Amino acid sequence: MTETTKTPSVLFVCSKNGGKSQLAAALMNQLAGGTVTVHSAGTKPGKSLNPQSVESLAELGIDITGEHPKPVTDAVLDAVDVVVVLGTEAKLEPRDGTRFEAWETDEPSERGIEGMERMRLVRDDITARVQKLLAELTGQ
Repeated sequence: MTETTKTPSVLFVCSKNGGKSQLAAALMNQLAGGTVTVHSAGTKPGKSLNPQSVESLAELGIDITGEHPKPVTDAVLDAVDVVVVLGTEAKLEPRDGTRFEAWETDEPSERGIEGMERMRLVRDDITARVQKLLAELTGQ
């Protein structure tokens, strides 16, 4: 019996799809190098990306200026193997047959840390989580 290898797919979701889910998707795309199909969406998409999210990724050489907030759709939910909800604002019901994770990401603003310092800490927390998920999905 031959085993066909399917490319794993993941959807990162946050409320506005302007910050955390865009960070996670961009980081996964960079780290996975095409070994994972990556999507991001928001439960209540905003009008634009968070400029500090864009800048924090640019510091790592990742350019997401062509991205924009997108809504969660049934088509994407049906197509992915894993759904990751980032933060506590976005609410999404798990689907049968789809791995579902909720990441309560670090929120430095609760400790009085704001601006780019806050965004770098959020980015670094998400990076560590994405690396772990990538290893689980690809065995790398």
